[in-house]
Amino acid sequence: MISVRNLTVSYGANSVLQNISFDVNVGECLVITGSSGCGKSTLAHVLTGLIPHSIPAQVTGSVQIAEMDTLASSVDTISQKVGIVFQNPRTHLFHLCVEDEVAFGPRNLGMTEEEVNARVDWALNAVGLVDMREQKPATLSGGQIQRLAIAAALAMDPKVLVLDEPTASLDVPGTHNVISALATLKRQYGLTIVLIEHRLAEVRRLANHVLILDEGRIAEQGCFDDVLRNHATLKQYGLRRPTAETLTDWSRLLVPNGHQPGDQRPLLDLHNLTAGYEGQAIIRDVDLKIYAGEFVALVGDNGTGKSTLALAAAGLLKPIHGRVTVNGTAHPRPGLDIALLFQNPADQLFTDSVDEEVAFGPRNYRRFDADIHANTLASADLHHLRARRPFTLSIGQKQRTALAACIALRPALVILDEPTLGQDWRHLQQLMDCLEYLNKQGTAILLITHDYKLVHHYAKRVILMEKGRLILDGKIALASGSRIHAEEFAHVTS
Repeated sequence: MISVRNLTVSYGANSVLQNISFDVNVGECLVITGSSGCGKSTLAHVLTGLIPHSIPAQVTGSVQIAEMDTLASSVDTISQKVGIVFQNPRTHLFHLCVEDEVAFGPRNLGMTEEEVNARVDWALNAVGLVDMREQKPATLSGGQIQRLAIAAALAMDPKVLVLDEPTASLDVPGTHNVISALATLKRQYGLTIVLIEHRLAEVRRLANHVLILDEGRIAEQGCFDDVLRNHATLKQYGLRRPTAETLTDWSRLLVPNGHQPGDQRPLLDLHNLTAGYEGQAIIRDVDLKIYAGEFVALVGDNGTGKSTLALAAAGLLKPIHGRVTVNGTAHPRPGLDIALLFQNPADQLFTDSVDEEVAFGPRNYRRFDADIHANTLASADLHHLRARRPFTLSIGQKQRTALAACIALRPALVILDEPTLGQDWRHLQQLMDCLEYLNKQGTAILLITHDYKLVHHYAKRVILMEKGRLILDGKIALASGSRIHAEEFAHVTS
């Protein structure tokens, strides 16, 4: 189904992929992984014909998919047999309702309305969005948008589906829905799947083979389990061990922690906060206090209001009612009192180089310190990229640049909304270790994530959100008398 031979891709003098060769048979799943910036997304763009037809690049070698030469065939021809879901799924979406978004592809193939409706029903059911078919995509959470983009690709009935980090923004139910749908397609219809992923445990049940890229070259390839059972390989390329156990719901992992702040004044105080969009409340009557030096994780399923809470806390979304104060004031200083890392890092990058991006805040406040600047670049592994334009970077590198810009001023509170996108475990751990260092110096951290391992390693307090409300303020339950034993949680932390 897929045959790639001696593929080399360059952008000008910058070589991104070098001498790549591999095969994928009909109905197999190939997982492509490796460190951030190693060329994974470029390979996905080649497989779908976007390179070189839509994205200019110098390409040599051959790429055969479903009996097509993707280097010679047009994008519209390729798109009828090869579907793609990008790292940033928002780039797929432009319709005013979910149903029309999924129907767009089949309608453009000239299908009857009956055929279109059947494909839409099936695709929405496959990703668990049937009840949202009339909603506006702009009102969906990041994880729901991810599922919508996958549904739109599935509705085209492709022979090959390429997905670039499809589980990065998904909660446990969403991950189960998507992986189960892909497994059914693979088993019953012979769909060939190429998955670009850092979260290897989630895709283990799908994977036949794995290809590890390192600086644009194939470092390892072979049977998924055989290659990734080697601990030296995992450590060398910054990968997580792909455990076989099923993910567990957050409600089973937490117990109340009896959080007693005493007489300390809260750094962030949300009082009876209700907020949303176009007059529609997403979060309701939220009371939350976070104190200097705390490391707090906010968890919960997609669409529960976590990002809405972050935007309101950072002063970027006006409350419908209630109060938000930071350090006792309703008018905090952006970047100094509170900094927010968005889900999509491209939304907050605007300068001409990585170096300028990280230095912008400190220079704007006349607090630039060369040593702190150098340390910030080093902590995000950006020093070698400091002259690059941010929009030429990979998604993971953009994420690290945006985070470095957030922490450059050493703010009192840092909010991170799903910082895992595009990050291998080594780079993610490096960033989190930097945040942990700042946390020990008194910076408060609010981490919004679906990532169990990240929460277990770093958060001392975990808040569970459900349907716009905070339902549990607790901690990971590891004691033998808790609702979950330490050995049950171990499978998500290895």
